[in-house]
Amino acid sequence: MATVTFLGAAQEVTGSCHLVEAEGLGRVLLDCGMHQGGNSVERIRNESFEFEPASIDAVILSHAHLDHSGLLPRLVAEGFGGPVYCTRATADLLPVMLYDSFGLYERDLERYNLKRRRRGEEAWDPAYTKADVAELLQRCEGVPYRQTKRLQGHASVRFLDAGHILGSAITELTVTEDGRKKTLVYSGDLGKRNTVLMNDPETLTTADLVLMESTYGNRNHRDYGDTISQLRDILKDTWNANGNVMIPSFAVGRAQEIIYHLGRLYHDGELDPWQVYLDSPMAIEVTNVYDRWLRQLDKDDVKELDAVGRSSLESFLPTLNLSLTTEQSIAINGIDKGAIIIAGSGMCTGGRIKHHFKQRIWQQRNTIIFIGFQAYGTLGRRIVNGEKDIRMFGEDYIVRANVETLGGFSAHAGQSGLIEWAGNFNAGTPFGLVHGEADSMKALKQKLDQKQIDATIPAKNEQLVF
Repeated sequence: MATVTFLGAAQEVTGSCHLVEAEGLGRVLLDCGMHQGGNSVERIRNESFEFEPASIDAVILSHAHLDHSGLLPRLVAEGFGGPVYCTRATADLLPVMLYDSFGLYERDLERYNLKRRRRGEEAWDPAYTKADVAELLQRCEGVPYRQTKRLQGHASVRFLDAGHILGSAITELTVTEDGRKKTLVYSGDLGKRNTVLMNDPETLTTADLVLMESTYGNRNHRDYGDTISQLRDILKDTWNANGNVMIPSFAVGRAQEIIYHLGRLYHDGELDPWQVYLDSPMAIEVTNVYDRWLRQLDKDDVKELDAVGRSSLESFLPTLNLSLTTEQSIAINGIDKGAIIIAGSGMCTGGRIKHHFKQRIWQQRNTIIFIGFQAYGTLGRRIVNGEKDIRMFGEDYIVRANVETLGGFSAHAGQSGLIEWAGNFNAGTPFGLVHGEADSMKALKQKLDQKQIDATIPAKNEQLVF
């Protein structure tokens, strides 16, 4: 009997992890992600596996975002010894993501342990090490899109383009039990159609069970043209107020997309006064990875680069300044006006964006632009929800900066896009909704019910048979 047990991203957005068990397949994880929000040291310390890592035969990874991949090194540290299958571009991104994540965790743990020692308390050991990251990366096998990869027994996996970020995949897992083939399709994170740089999500028609994300299951995104108009207006108003713009951004996907949009504005003559700062070593490195895979991204968008004689995302935006070092990041504080600062983390849980908030969030002339999903419990979500009193670095700050959300830049499909993708499957195909907050899932299920699409909302540790 083939089963799926939902261990993470069950009625929540982050911490994606689903355990598949089947005859001839063994025990395979779909993703192994960390939760987002809160203190990184306590968050990782509180993460736990509800299975023996050594009992897992393989991991199938949908994409490189940390809420899908971030606990892979810890899985190795606790005994996992199998392969990790993903797309080739995801395998190229993982070293950047996982080493950066470990570096942040290591520095935070060092500071945390210093405080514990001062209080006469015992230091905490790291949950995983840099060597665990290295071993995990050695276990990764990149598989080209649409190529069937044979697993143990009669099982196989195939990756299709999810259109979410570079390398993101829809997973089609096929197993054979009692002579009958069974297919599980896992959407991973589905992108929007007609998103810049990304290809449209591919579609399938046949499955015995579909696991589909539902991040934006309760709403659609703003029209793309309206979003660009909103961005133009925000930049104009902030410029006239002698202010600066701060954009919290995920290093993978959102940073590259906003650079592309700003590049378009530049070439249309609508960005000349602004200087743009990409203040994220990880986002800079990821942008270099995107450039290596540029010819596999959306062909029409790549043609736009070619049309202006540019061969990379960085060169497409001539006013882009790269801030690699801490000194370069600090130097941005001396800019009085006219700076667009793109920095991580995307949900404001850490990284350099909080240092820029410290310098500018209390000034009414500045603007914060959110371009990605803000999970419950994160600083970004609190600011989007209108909280005016926040605490950072042990100090209190009043949010006086203008707060704007550009929903049209989301990397996720909206409600109508999810319903359209689901509608390609044969009638009667069962769905399990994952990777969404409860209200989002309920709204999407109601819409799917109206389309006669059978969807359930599994709770954590619930199991479905396929």
